[in-house]
Amino acid sequence: MKVAVAGCCHGALDKMYETLELLQRRHNVRPDLLLCCGDFQAVRNEADLRCMAVPAKYRHMQTFYRYYSGEKKAPVLTVFIGGNHEASNHLQELPYGGWVAPNIYYLGYAGVVRFRGVRIGGISGIFKSHDYRKGHFECPPYNQQTIRSAYHVRNIEVFKLKQLKHPMDIFMSHDWPRSIYHYGNKKQLLKMKSFFRQEVESNTLGSPAASELLQHLKPSYWFSAHLHVKFAAFMQHQTNSKEELPKATKFLALDKCLPHRDFLQIVDIEHDPTAGDSLEYDAEWIAVLKATNSLVNVTQSSWNMPENNGLHAKWDYSATEEAIKEVLEELNHNLKIPCNFTLTAACYDPSKPQKNMEPVHTINPQTTEFCAQFGLTDINDRIQQVKEEGSVRGEYEEEEEEEEMDSTGSAEEPSEYNTDNSGLSSINPDEIMLDDEGGDEDLSTCSVDPSPDHPPEFSASFSDIRIMPDSMAVSSDDAMDSTNEELEKSGVSKQVEEKSLNERPLKRIGGNENGNSGIKKIKRRNQAIYAAEDEDKTE
Repeated sequence: MKVAVAGCCHGALDKMYETLELLQRRHNVRPDLLLCCGDFQAVRNEADLRCMAVPAKYRHMQTFYRYYSGEKKAPVLTVFIGGNHEASNHLQELPYGGWVAPNIYYLGYAGVVRFRGVRIGGISGIFKSHDYRKGHFECPPYNQQTIRSAYHVRNIEVFKLKQLKHPMDIFMSHDWPRSIYHYGNKKQLLKMKSFFRQEVESNTLGSPAASELLQHLKPSYWFSAHLHVKFAAFMQHQTNSKEELPKATKFLALDKCLPHRDFLQIVDIEHDPTAGDSLEYDAEWIAVLKATNSLVNVTQSSWNMPENNGLHAKWDYSATEEAIKEVLEELNHNLKIPCNFTLTAACYDPSKPQKNMEPVHTINPQTTEFCAQFGLTDINDRIQQVKEEGSVRGEYEEEEEEEEMDSTGSAEEPSEYNTDNSGLSSINPDEIMLDDEGGDEDLSTCSVDPSPDHPPEFSASFSDIRIMPDSMAVSSDDAMDSTNEELEKSGVSKQVEEKSLNERPLKRIGGNENGNSGIKKIKRRNQAIYAAEDEDKTE
């Protein structure tokens, strides 16, 4: 089947789908599936705009709301992951994934689904080591820290994905796996993006967590975005035994969605011709979610995932064939994901702008149904419970000592990645420059002869196979990804501090509500976070 892959679309859904229609008219190519690698910007209204960690001048409604309201429908099944430019309050409603609009599916913090027999996985957000070991504790209204930490990758999602044993066809991440640039035209990449040089030479560009997943999952295809440049690479993985067949990954990073940019890639993927056209759950992934449910953490306390180091009674949470069989039996062997999209917020009306609309913490009925069906913890419901119990610490209280970890983790265990970012100062000036016109050159093909530093183009035969060097392994002194430091550093001189979670009750949405009711004022100390006159300073 033909799969279209897009990079950062930044809410420009009309343009993206119009490009697909143009492709069909001119070249008679009609994709069966569209994958988007983050910065999707599923913005429904003005409140969602306030939950995006971008300067005010980049906060535009764009066109997603038309698909959310039902005015338009995506012409092709669209599956996406989250990036670092998202309406975090909206995506947070669907931690395990779900429909954000008819025919548009979000994979959640991490997720695996199947379409026509093709196994598709992904992880949302970007890597930042200082938040990596925390739980998903954030909820709207966000402060100046949580509006960013909400989209940072957590170790529990990586741990879940590392429990998977069955082969992966396609995997998506927003930021690149660290070291992947060594397997493509690195020289041309640095020519186009010279500000990457320091990170490339020190091997700190990209996500060490994504690199770890790349080594474990060994998918046939890996798609990324984030750095706003098109780049291809080919990696031959090492085998663990002589009996194991060699595996290779074709990597492709996509450019952002802008006029006159080649931001879409069409890839032919082998599929099961007998499979249906519906998006389906992945039985092994559901079994892993059930097995790891006890590890869910919704506090700011840091912990490491269980491992075979003598500190944990259990460290293997992979799904047995029996557990997978149980999932299939629970579903009566019908893995079709229900089309149960529900409006959970008021939709933007251009004729009636509501500039003072404020974000609320919402439970999505899709998540409620999913958790009830598989016996999982509703993360947002649990956040509300913890908030009511008064046990959330960190940003929402005066700085206190971290509470001791329970038997599933140890506060004394060392972090998997170095959290010292004092030496990282380089930024990615292209990170939020959505209106720039530079960088049109396509790095997915090579303008030089193949060599160790210049492998052949992505569309070629991939005959230049190289073995993964030891540098691909994630070491304990890996520093955090610094390509997004421009967004991570705040220029505001006066930091807004949260002493406690907002006391207003969590908003639970029923299937027949549109999200208009129950919205209350944000506390005065939070208003500065969303004030329009201060937004330009926050980045």
